[in-house]
Amino acid sequence: MPATPALTISEVSYHYGERVAVDRLSLEVDAGEIFVFLGPNGSGKTTLFRILSTLIPLQAGEVTVLGRSLRAQLRAVRHELGVVFQAPSLDKKLSVAENLQHQGRLYGLSAAEIRERSNLMLGALGLTDREGERVEKLSGGQRRRVELAKGMLHRPRLLLMDEPSTGLDPGARAELWKYLRQIREQDGVTVVMTTHLLEEAERADRIAIMHEGRLAALDAPTALQASVGGDSITIRSTKPAELVEAIRAKFSWEAVLLDGAIRLEQPCGHLWISKLVEAFPSEIQSVTLGKPTLEDVFIDCTGAPYVEQ
Repeated sequence: MPATPALTISEVSYHYGERVAVDRLSLEVDAGEIFVFLGPNGSGKTTLFRILSTLIPLQAGEVTVLGRSLRAQLRAVRHELGVVFQAPSLDKKLSVAENLQHQGRLYGLSAAEIRERSNLMLGALGLTDREGERVEKLSGGQRRRVELAKGMLHRPRLLLMDEPSTGLDPGARAELWKYLRQIREQDGVTVVMTTHLLEEAERADRIAIMHEGRLAALDAPTALQASVGGDSITIRSTKPAELVEAIRAKFSWEAVLLDGAIRLEQPCGHLWISKLVEAFPSEIQSVTLGKPTLEDVFIDCTGAPYVEQ
């Protein structure tokens, strides 16, 4: 028998008045996956995170978490979830241990269970020596690890994370991903996160690219990049609109104009650069060549530029 998906989203929509934030979204997340919802601000991923973390109710569609209905079995779903929000949720005036104690009580853990789980989580996250310190004295990366310890304290089977790398330096970000892979391998925890960072999304098992509330693409990072179908060529010109039309007419290529630059994809792109320069020597200011990236995938799927902010 196939394993029950960790998360099933079926025809989910959410409106703020007339504005559609999530539009008929459907997908499944397999148990044990590290899954990322990728999109710029306004793509709908934050609203989706709020739905999945039970902060706002479902308006339309259905969500099941480990076989339990979000609509009909809300309390049971909440016990399966660990949640790490983008905004800090720690009390800065309390110690690390005191923050974890309060979290454990919210989930009905006994004093002995809280001590056992706190020791285990702080040890796994390298925070044992910080147990008695006030949170306000910790670095940003250390605070993020305490947030993780809180989210994992009650042994959730699904960990939800909203923009988890916010405020983290590259070293702390690497440590975060090391821990996520560890809990996936050792404890079978499924990790679902939102991010607007292309580099972070590349680390996931699968990515759902969101655009204007809809699912634009879904696959493993390497498969998405391979789907673009060629190398990425970017051309700068003083008259880009005219050059786009000229390229289309001469080569029958699908060139597009984005943010003042001309972009196109071609297999073995390096072989075509000299032909472009020879054909339009005075119109071309610069040409750059790159292998397909997730940004190229986003542009290819949506026709819009990707703005990381």
